[in-house]
Amino acid sequence: TGDGTIDPNSRIGTGGYVIDVFEPGVRVELTRRDDYWKDGRAHFDKVVILKVGDPAARMNALMTGEVDLIDRPDLKTINLLGRAPNVKIHTQDGTLHYIMPMQTNTAPFDDMNVRMALKYGINREDMIEKVLRGYGTVGNDQPISRSMPYYNDDLEQITYDPERAKYHLKQAGLESLDVTLSTSDAAFNGAVDASVLFAESARPAGLNIEVKREPDDGYWSNVWLQKPFCCSYWGGRPTPDLMFSTGYAADAEWNETKWDNERFNELLLQARPELDQTRRAEMYGEMQKIVKEQGGALIPAFGQYVSAMSESVQMPEEVSEMWDLDSQRFIERWWMS
Repeated sequence: TGDGTIDPNSRIGTGGYVIDVFEPGVRVELTRRDDYWKDGRAHFDKVVILKVGDPAARMNALMTGEVDLIDRPDLKTINLLGRAPNVKIHTQDGTLHYIMPMQTNTAPFDDMNVRMALKYGINREDMIEKVLRGYGTVGNDQPISRSMPYYNDDLEQITYDPERAKYHLKQAGLESLDVTLSTSDAAFNGAVDASVLFAESARPAGLNIEVKREPDDGYWSNVWLQKPFCCSYWGGRPTPDLMFSTGYAADAEWNETKWDNERFNELLLQARPELDQTRRAEMYGEMQKIVKEQGGALIPAFGQYVSAMSESVQMPEEVSEMWDLDSQRFIERWWMS
C-alpha cells in the first residue's frame, strides 16, 4: 500500500500463480504468471484446489476424472483406488509421525514409570499393519526420523511388552491404571482406530484406556494442548534443532507434553552453535535418547506421505520429505504430461 504496509487481500505476491478466486476453506483458483522469476517452474496454466472433507467423495472425484490429484487418501480403500484405470499411488518416506502426547505436568503422566508402562503397552506393529496398511514404520518415541541429519541409530527399539509395562506400573506403586485417551480422525487419518487398538493391546498389562472420541470440528483448539492424553501428528522439521525447539523445549508454544527436562534444555542450547559435527551429533543423539526414555511423547509410528493422482501428473525424481505433496510445492515443481 502507499504507506508501506502489507494488504493481505491485495493478491500481490512473488509466487508462480495469480489468485483469481479465493474462498477460505472451500476453493482457490490460480492462473500461471508468464513473468514468474523462477525458470522452469510453475508449469500448470491453471490450478484449482478444492477442500473436500469426505474421503469417499475425494476418491470418487479422482476415479471419475473430476480432479487430477488428492492428498492423504483413505488407507482403508487405497488398494481399490490403486486398481482404478489411469490412477497411480505415490508414497514418500519422510518425517511424518503420529503421536499420543501425555502431559507430564498432569497426574498420572507426571510419573515417568506410568509413561513407560504406556509406551510398552502399545503394539506398534499392529498399528502399522491394521491402521496404516503398511504405509509406515514403527516409531521409537522420539521425533527424529532416519531421513534427518544426526539420527541416533543406536537407540534400542521399544517393543510391545505387557510384562515390562506391568513392571513399570508396579514401580509407580500401581497394580492397574485407568486413563482416558481423547481422539479424533481430525488428528490423523485412522487415529480413532489406532486408539482402539492401543486400548486392546494395553489391557493385558493392566492398562485400562477409555477411548473418548472427540468432535472433528474444533479438535485442534479444544483438545490438542488442552486434554492430558490425546492424539496428534507432526510433519517434521528440516533440522533436529527446529523439531526440538518447536515441540520439546520447555518454553515452546507447541510443547504438547508440557515437558521440562533440564539436561535436554541445556543440550538444545549448546548444540545450536556447535561447529564440531561429531560433538553436535553426540548432543542430538543424547537428546533423542532423553526424549525416548524420559519424555511424554508416545510415537508409535512414522507414516509415509501418500497421495493418489492421474497417470498424467508428473513430478521430479526427488521430492521433499518434510511435508506431503512435495512439501506443498507441487504446483510449482510438478507438471502434466
